[in-house]
Amino acid sequence: MHTVRRFTLRNRHLLVWDLACLLAAPTFGYWARLEGWHWAPADVRTAILYTLVAPPLKLAVFLALALYHRLWRQATLDDLRALVLAGLLSAVVGGLVGGILLPATRLAPLRVPISVLCLDAFVTMTALVLPRLAMKSRATRRARRPAGSRRALIAGAGAGGEMMAKELLGNPQLALEPVGFVDDDPAKQTLRLCGLPILGRLADIPAVVRRWDIEEIVIAMPTASGAVIRAVLQAAREAGVHTRTVPGLFEILSERVSVSHLRRVEIQDLLRRAPIWTDLDDVRGRLRDRPVLVTGAGGTIGGELCRQLATLEPSVLVLLGHGENSIFEIQRELQLLHPTLPVVPVIADVRDRTRLDRIFAQFRPVAAFHTAAHKHVPLMETNVGEAVCNNIGGTINVAQAAAAAGVAHLVLVSTDKAVSCRSTMGATKRLAELMVQHLAGEHGCDYVAVRFGNVLGSRGSVVPIFLRQLEAGGPITITHPEMTRYFMTIPEAVQLILQAGGPGEGGHIFVLDMGAPVKIVDLATDLVRLSGLEPGRDIEFRFTGLRPGEELHERLLFAHERVSPTPHPKILRIRAEGVSPDAVAAITSLVHAARQGRPEREVQLRLEEALAAS
Repeated sequence: MHTVRRFTLRNRHLLVWDLACLLAAPTFGYWARLEGWHWAPADVRTAILYTLVAPPLKLAVFLALALYHRLWRQATLDDLRALVLAGLLSAVVGGLVGGILLPATRLAPLRVPISVLCLDAFVTMTALVLPRLAMKSRATRRARRPAGSRRALIAGAGAGGEMMAKELLGNPQLALEPVGFVDDDPAKQTLRLCGLPILGRLADIPAVVRRWDIEEIVIAMPTASGAVIRAVLQAAREAGVHTRTVPGLFEILSERVSVSHLRRVEIQDLLRRAPIWTDLDDVRGRLRDRPVLVTGAGGTIGGELCRQLATLEPSVLVLLGHGENSIFEIQRELQLLHPTLPVVPVIADVRDRTRLDRIFAQFRPVAAFHTAAHKHVPLMETNVGEAVCNNIGGTINVAQAAAAAGVAHLVLVSTDKAVSCRSTMGATKRLAELMVQHLAGEHGCDYVAVRFGNVLGSRGSVVPIFLRQLEAGGPITITHPEMTRYFMTIPEAVQLILQAGGPGEGGHIFVLDMGAPVKIVDLATDLVRLSGLEPGRDIEFRFTGLRPGEELHERLLFAHERVSPTPHPKILRIRAEGVSPDAVAAITSLVHAARQGRPEREVQLRLEEALAAS
């Protein structure tokens, strides 16, 4: 059933005004043209006929352009365009009627003088613009200085800043009075936007705050980098004023954030250094048109590794994982993004050596990337046998199956927690590194390890936990106010894996130069402030104490390890050292005890013995 749309005329007072002005405009034009009221009879007749014919036609133009169906108090550029078009078309109508139609039909003895037509057009345009401009100005003026409002400075004079200024000017209930803008664009300096001056650059915020008595800063740069936002926040803190951050309108409309969320924080915003990018052309040359296998392919690192490997055009990409749902998801994603790439999902456990032997023998990959592991430190403290079987035994199985199948290149994903070995997880990863070094030498293969810091945004890592706590309104729980960690992004971690090693690099360990370690409390503070909130005021921090296996600070290198540069300036190589037969025997005995299901205490003691032997 179709609904009949009723024609409703708005702004009736404007209609009456416009009609009166349209009727008066020709009279004013003749009066000015003839310099008084002494008109010849022919002029009187022409003026009357023009006044009877032209104004109704002009009014029809105004109606067609919907001038009486607009909210002039909230007029926009589109409304202004309609107003200008109405004035131009009415001038054209006047010219056609007075200059062509009336003389051609001989209804009028004379043509309407051009000066009269020009004056008529001028008066008509003035009559259209003035009342509507007055309505818009009156609405704006009423809302500009609400009682008790706080003086606000808008950071960013782009589209976001313009939208925010209009919102603040038009909504007194927000209790914020915009004073002006700051923006780094040199072309905008000393200009005005929405009637407000651009008072300087972002670096001038402290001086602008003092000079203009600013009480709050609204950051309207939703697409700015984290470094820029952080600089504004720092300047605001130095000036002693509060800040708010607005999201992009697209983010609100697409429901990625709500209006109550102030900015979508990107992972690289939290790095406190420039992200590291590497050229993968050399890797492409080694892997293109050849089979490649990834263990743990459904995990955060494994999944991103598969995405980047898919762009390198291997002949087949084997996704090996224990969790069927995660493998299904990454397989489906890769098939959509790379429909011509053969992607083979394989559900298998790295603890099953027989199954691994069959898989490696079937596909014979040129390279294998071993990311499958248990990684949660507190969980592994109470599951020592499982950590040993998976992290050490699984690595031995993968390396031996790869060697038996003639795999030329294997990369083990390790961790900086392997350096201190204070946690079960770190200890198992250290022993896995040693076994890869041992097997690389035993089989003469290019098998290497990469040592990571904490990967920002990976499943179960600190940032997703903080984000969930932030969305719930807090508190954010932090282990210790002095705890520090090295951080890297998921793409950085994956590029380190891909770049690690090459011909003749067997047994080495590679690390990424991640800059200085970052305090966890500083990371949480950045996350809160980049979201537009203030720690302590909007979000509470709660310190919970160290958990089993955790330590305050982590290192990337043992004291005896020596590093050397690689072709990439941010990737360092730890030179391989021989693994003693006693260490290999102790590690083998440890794995055997864990596989037999020996008591946790016994496995823990053997783990300590293996570490001592290494």
